[in-house]
Amino acid sequence: MRIEILNTLPDSSHDQVHEAFDRLLPQLSSSAQPLSVEQIEELFDQECLHLVCAVDDEEKIVGMLSLVVFDIPTGRRAWIEDVVADQAVRGQGVGQSLVEAAVDHAKALGARTVDLTSRPTREAANRLYQRAGFQLRETNVYRVTLEKK
Repeated sequence: MRIEILNTLPDSSHDQVHEAFDRLLPQLSSSAQPLSVEQIEELFDQECLHLVCAVDDEEKIVGMLSLVVFDIPTGRRAWIEDVVADQAVRGQGVGQSLVEAAVDHAKALGARTVDLTSRPTREAANRLYQRAGFQLRETNVYRVTLEKK
């Protein structure tokens, strides 16, 4: 297995990335809607998005996460979202490899911190994040859900 960080959608792996989204998004969230080719292309049009992918020996994407790197007045920050490893490879270190690669990439890009959230019920994921050096913060996370127009 190797880790690749995609900042653009290469023509050579267009179908491979689309297939990975189709297969992995439902494993990440039962409410996730399939993405069209256009929606995937729009994701890659964002300069802040870095898709970190785990690719097996057969060139199949078996895990991925989204790393978003952005600048705010207090410095460059990074956020990890949508961490998912294919059910077929869970427990084989794919998630940890993805997270470690994302942290290394954020550091190389000059980020001061990398944040993520995880529900307490996701016990395996929380153990993974702690092994990767993340520390639980005493904070409240607030959200407002906005309706699509």
